[in-house]
Amino acid sequence: MRFQVPQFIEVEDKIFGPLTFKQFVYVAGGGGIIVIFFVLLPKFIAILLALPIAAFAGALAFYKVNDKPFINFVESFFNYSLKSKLYIWKKEDKKPEAGTASAPGQIEQVHVPKLSESKLRELTWSLDIKENRNPVTNEPENKL
Repeated sequence: MRFQVPQFIEVEDKIFGPLTFKQFVYVAGGGGIIVIFFVLLPKFIAILLALPIAAFAGALAFYKVNDKPFINFVESFFNYSLKSKLYIWKKEDKKPEAGTASAPGQIEQVHVPKLSESKLRELTWSLDIKENRNPVTNEPENKL
């Protein structure tokens, strides 16, 4: 039996011309608020209030932040702004250890041991050869 598997399930359907349902709701809601401003308020104040509303409605409908809808960004912004935050940081003053007399601003040097060529060769041999041996009996392991 053959079944048809749905494809492109991440893409929303275009219902209102080139707009999806969500885009249409954002644009229509922003347009409705702007119309109410123009009916109830003087033209100058209505224009001043309509510009940010139109920009916000357009951003909700069309703008994406990191390939995610702008509404997710707005939701994250409000969650971050309104929820309590827990800051954990405890600054400890570093006191010089006994026996070291380093001046402030002086960088401490760390001694790094050098590997001679014979030590390096021995290390590579032990990694190549001994890794295939059983550590208990020191005999080669059987590989199946």
